[in-house]
Amino acid sequence: MFNPTREQVREFFIDVWRKYQSQEVLAALETIAAGIALEHPEYHALLSAPDAMTRQFSPENGQANPFLHLSLHLAIEEQLSINQPPGIQAAFETLRKLHGRHGAMHEVLECLGEEMFKALRDKVPPDGTAYLNSIRRRAGMPPIDN
Repeated sequence: MFNPTREQVREFFIDVWRKYQSQEVLAALETIAAGIALEHPEYHALLSAPDAMTRQFSPENGQANPFLHLSLHLAIEEQLSINQPPGIQAAFETLRKLHGRHGAMHEVLECLGEEMFKALRDKVPPDGTAYLNSIRRRAGMPPIDN
């Protein structure tokens, strides 16, 4: 499993944004990442900022980490492309009908963030069934069995 460092994640998104702005050819994953960045105009200045690699974001001060947010979007795009965990595509489609595509992404993003927080806090692997059931609850769907 790919486990990039904080610096690698930042460098990836900054480089994708630079390439997009320069109209350079993007690899498939970069094209997806550029699309995600385009959906977040509030991050455009940061992605071009000279201090983007070192800037700190403090949840205690109410600051969300834009690179974490973009990374979660990218992870969800990959999950949807391979339907992993199984059933995420159907639950996402229901959310998309309720909230539009970007709104549905943010609903799933909340679920993923909660599951990742629990896994890190409890020092256990993420629970795919709990994650999927969280998404299904938001979509008004019944839970699946473990």
